[in-house]
Amino acid sequence: MLDTASRPFLEVAGLESWYGESHILHGVDFNVRRGEVVTLLGRNGAGKTTTLKSIMGMVGKRKGSVRFEGTETIGLSSDKIARLGVALCPEERGIFSSLNVQENLMLPPQVKPGGLPVEQIFELFPNLKERLSSQGTKLSGGEQQMLAIGRILRTGATLLMLDEPTEGLAPVIIEQIGHTIGRLKAQGFTILLVEQNFRFASTVADRYYVMEHGKIIDSFANSELAANMDKLHEYLGV
Repeated sequence: MLDTASRPFLEVAGLESWYGESHILHGVDFNVRRGEVVTLLGRNGAGKTTTLKSIMGMVGKRKGSVRFEGTETIGLSSDKIARLGVALCPEERGIFSSLNVQENLMLPPQVKPGGLPVEQIFELFPNLKERLSSQGTKLSGGEQQMLAIGRILRTGATLLMLDEPTEGLAPVIIEQIGHTIGRLKAQGFTILLVEQNFRFASTVADRYYVMEHGKIIDSFANSELAANMDKLHEYLGV
C-alpha cells in the first residue's frame, strides 16, 4: 500500500471534460507532489484553464480520476472539493467591485484550519493594507491580483491553483508575484500554475507539463529547461 508521504499530493489520470457538447480535455494525466510549484504550459485553447476548472469541479461534465491527498474527487461538487483544501484563483480574479478591499478579503469562508491570518497576508502584500477601504474597481490590475491570491490564502486551502497570475501586469508587479509564490512555497503551500509567460514560470516552477489539444504532450523539470528550450519555442509558438 502506498504511504501518504510518497503518494502525489494531486494525481490526475485520464481526465476528460466537456462544456455542453464541446469535448475539451481528452485524457489528461499528471501529478503534483506536496510543496511543489508545477506549471501547465501551452498555447491559448490548449485546455490549461479547463484543467484547473475540472480539478475544481467547475465544468459541465468530467470523468476520469482526480485524487487529492488520496481522496477521489471526481464525483464531488466544487464546494466539497474546496473544503478538502483546494482553491482556484481565476484569471479574471473575481474581485467584487461593490465591496472594498477588506470586505473582498474576508468574503470567502475558511474551509479548514491553517489559513493565513490577515496580518500575514498584509506582510506578503503591503499594498492591500494601504488600500483597505478602497473599492474593488479602484484597484490596479496588480492590486486586484494580490487581493485575489490573498483571499484564498485566508481559507485554509493547501493546494493553490493560479490561472495566469501575471497576465497584463507590469514587470515590477510580476516580480512581486514571483517573490510571493516563492514565499508561499517556503511556507508549505503546493501551487499549480497556468502561465503563458514561461520566462516568469522559469523563476518559480519545479516542473512543467506542456498541453496541446486537451492532452499533456511533454513534461520536464526546471533543471532540464535549457535543454528543452527549442522544443518549448515550438510548442508555444514564441
